[in-house]
Order: sequence, then C-alpha cells, then structure tokens
Amino acid sequence: MIYFLAAAVVILLDQLTKWAVVTYMELNESIPVIGEFFAIYSHRNRGAAFGILQDQRWFFIIITLVVVVGIIWFMLRTIRSGERQVLFLTGLTLLLGGAIGNFIDRLFTGEVVDFLKFHFEFTLFGLDVDYTYPIFNVADIGVVLGACILILDTLLSGRRDKKEITA
Repeated sequence: MIYFLAAAVVILLDQLTKWAVVTYMELNESIPVIGEFFAIYSHRNRGAAFGILQDQRWFFIIITLVVVVGIIWFMLRTIRSGERQVLFLTGLTLLLGGAIGNFIDRLFTGEVVDFLKFHFEFTLFGLDVDYTYPIFNVADIGVVLGACILILDTLLSGRRDKKEITA
C-alpha cells in the first residue's frame, strides 16, 4: 500500500503549495524566482490543461471520479496479482495523486490554483522566441510524470514481450 501513501504525499504537497499561494499572494501577483525565466504566479484556471474547456466544472468532476475509480481498480488489481510492476504502479500513483489534487480544487472552489510559470525568451536561427508556458501546479506535474512513466512502461513491456516471443 506504499503506492497509496505516495499518492497521498503528492496530494498533500499539491494542496499545501496551493494553500500557500492563495494565502500569501494576491491573484495575478508574481514573485520572480529565476529572473524572468521562472516565477511563482498566482493564477486560477476554470478549465483544463492550457485553459481549454473553461467553466465545465461538473464535466471535470464526473470525469475525474471515473478516472480515479479506474486508477484505483488498476492499482489494486496489479498489487493483488503479485507481479512486480513497479514502473506501472508508480505511473498510476502519480496520476492518482495529481488527479485528486486538482479534483479537490474543482470540487470546493470551481477552479484550479496554478502558480508555476516559465517564460522563454531567446533568439534561435534569427527568430525571436517569446513564449510563456501555460501556468501549472504540483498536481499537473504528477499527471504528466505519471503519464510519461506509463508510456515508458508500455514501451518497455512491449520490448520484453517481443524478446520472450523470439526466445
């Protein structure tokens, strides 16, 4: 059950950092951390990643509940199987923690607190690049890392299966 404890840690870190932003910063306030490249920026998002599907609170609540139930089911099934699938369970753990972290925001306030802001400004091949990555939070990091780990696990298990077939 270490995986559920790890998911709880992701949720706790997410909620603590969001609480600090809401408590100690005004909305749209920015605190530079690394010049203009990285800042803590108090922002609210009423949609999904990159601000899509604004004001669809109940849609996200229902979808997240279905996803969370599915993740927990897969985790319990995998744990009970006795197979050592650390990578797969780690990916699901991070997804679970991230999904619940943002779910809590949507459920209680109707919006997600985002605060990690990266701004890229440079010249590349004579072109001036000035881009601000969409502002995100700890839960988003859990979701993205979890998805990447699951993709990696899928690729690696495909290679293992292919080796077993040829052997």
